[in-house]
Amino acid sequence: MAKTTLMAELEQLVSEARNPDTLQIDLMSSSEIVAAMNREDARVAAAVHKVLPQVAATVDRIVEAFKVGGRLVYMGAGTSGRLGVLDASECPPTFGVPEGMVIGLIAGGDRALRHPIEGAEDSREEGKRDLEKINLTARDVVVGIAVSGRTPYVIGGLDYARSVGAVTAGLSCNPDSAIARMADIAISPLVGPEALTGSTRLKSGTAQKLVLNMLTTASMIRTGKSYENLMVDLSVSNEKLAARATRILVDATGCSAEDAEKFLVAANNNVKLAILMALTGMSAAEGVTALDNADGFLRRAAAPQQPRAAG
Repeated sequence: MAKTTLMAELEQLVSEARNPDTLQIDLMSSSEIVAAMNREDARVAAAVHKVLPQVAATVDRIVEAFKVGGRLVYMGAGTSGRLGVLDASECPPTFGVPEGMVIGLIAGGDRALRHPIEGAEDSREEGKRDLEKINLTARDVVVGIAVSGRTPYVIGGLDYARSVGAVTAGLSCNPDSAIARMADIAISPLVGPEALTGSTRLKSGTAQKLVLNMLTTASMIRTGKSYENLMVDLSVSNEKLAARATRILVDATGCSAEDAEKFLVAANNNVKLAILMALTGMSAAEGVTALDNADGFLRRAAAPQQPRAAG
């Protein structure tokens, strides 16, 4: 794309506009700068609130995909790509899901997580190739993330995803963007111009992070990864998570910390199973069967049983 054409295109983007409230930011004190940024950040949650129906619709499609062995795939460039990779990488330890159930792709590959890869985002073909490498199928959901909504890498990926029949969503911070028009679901929180013009890792990045948090967390809750508001499928892989597992068991059942640790040992550190055993008196084998019959939902597995008295 010619430089003059690209400049004209960028001038039309809300995310690239100058913010009239921060024109004097270079003359401000540290306190004034952070106060100005905080005022801008306060707009983000309201912008995300307006797109909750689209976020929920995407969650529904992700849940449907998970039920048939499909995957959630994020793809983006720069900050958008890094946020997708971050959200994907946190799912296995948080929710105990296998690696590869949620995938984050970034233009330029893993090196781009720490280093700028010149021109990586400008290739539509690269977006297609990255999805081909993971053998994308019609069972998957692809969420393209681009503040501008015009990133070629993301457009190429969404175009390929549509060609194989995958569900597509476009997460951008500009109205009626290219990815919004081509995706099955458009999620477009409009946070307005940044405090520092063009630095879309600020409000736009925050809005993206909020939406990504919702997509994975709500989808995991809908597939049985919680009990009440407790994470019960976390992976007990370090001392902090072991302590968290014990606390979750205590909160869920009212048992003592000492008993919680015994249940966790009996359940081989399967937190969900340990809670079920503590609530119902089931053995580990009985609990595994009950959870399988309840599709992994702890409330369903425990519902037919009389709660065991705490203490």
